[in-house]
Amino acid sequence: MEGMCVVSYFILSRKGSAGFLRRLTRLAAAAGAGACLLLIGLLALLMPGVALEASLKGLSVWWEVLFPALFPFFVLSEVLLGFGIVHLAATLLDPLMRPLFRIPGAGGFVLALSFGAGYPIGARLTSQLMEQKLLSRGEGERLVAMTTTSDPIFLIGAVSLGFFGRLDIVPVLATAHYGGAMLLGLLLRWRKDGPDAEHARAAASIAVKRAAVSSPGSGMDFVGMGRIKRALKAMHDARIADGRPFGIVLNQAVKSSLALMIVVGGLVVCFSATLQLLLHSGLLLPFKHAIALLLQAFGFEPGLANAYVQGTFEVTLGNASAAAGTGQGGIPAALIDRVAAAAFVLSWAGLSVHAQVAGLMGRTGWRYGPFLRARLLHAGLSVALVYLLWPWLYAA
Repeated sequence: MEGMCVVSYFILSRKGSAGFLRRLTRLAAAAGAGACLLLIGLLALLMPGVALEASLKGLSVWWEVLFPALFPFFVLSEVLLGFGIVHLAATLLDPLMRPLFRIPGAGGFVLALSFGAGYPIGARLTSQLMEQKLLSRGEGERLVAMTTTSDPIFLIGAVSLGFFGRLDIVPVLATAHYGGAMLLGLLLRWRKDGPDAEHARAAASIAVKRAAVSSPGSGMDFVGMGRIKRALKAMHDARIADGRPFGIVLNQAVKSSLALMIVVGGLVVCFSATLQLLLHSGLLLPFKHAIALLLQAFGFEPGLANAYVQGTFEVTLGNASAAAGTGQGGIPAALIDRVAAAAFVLSWAGLSVHAQVAGLMGRTGWRYGPFLRARLLHAGLSVALVYLLWPWLYAA
């Protein structure tokens, strides 16, 4: 009896210590975030001209680049969800998505749209599927990690043609970026999701919901019917269950998409101003020197440290800096090194996109830690693919 008491006390004390450390970590994170916000506010007061110019530049990027590129896809995704297309994809793509990525077939719908529309559409759709109980927390975390990618229009038009002025780098840059995302999904397949008790209870509800979407025996006897017919039946059932007429679906899609675009624009402006304030204040110089030393230690061009620093915060500025990167003596850095830096920035996505993803996934129980590690892994895979593919594609 005394031994059982000792064991119980030991277990409870360990649980209590873990809870205390968790609360202490959250308190430290909140205090750190508050200190950073206070610092940015102070810098804005000291350098109002810099803050205004950077904010206007961020607003211009949002209006001229992001709004026309993202808004149509946001509306389209909302309409497709209302018409049950995700249930169609869940049935058709389940045999492909589960063996490859250990994600239900509905994830194939997210994967296709995110590769076409770019970030943060993957987070938007993943959060909706999680709220509809079609994805568990672990599946959603892995799906949003591999679908946080750039759109082809930005990669080709803005980065390759706009910043580099070269169309011939598109094959290696696109393969490294999207191929790295697919490799990331394959690697994350083996990650143990480890749900806690709360998410284990939610998993039972998700399993029931998912069975209604993709199970051949749901709603009617599907024995002898093809997968396409079952997929169409699942889409029809979802559309009937939704019940909204097309006009209301479109109206609500436009409203919600506009609200989301305003949030995206606000974050872009905020991070654009933050980056310029930190650069002009010199507070990022130690970080830049550390990046330069790290690049030099691994045999990369240290002159591209500025691209990595700016890309840490914002994708557009980071890619522009990568394209204009110089080496020793002020001469342009080797093209392969500049493309590798651009691939890193595209796959890392910048803290601005991280904040957008966090805002969209905040109500789902999503965790930032696994996403942060996945972004670093995706960036590393993209850089490795650039150096591996370059001799094959540009041997001449």
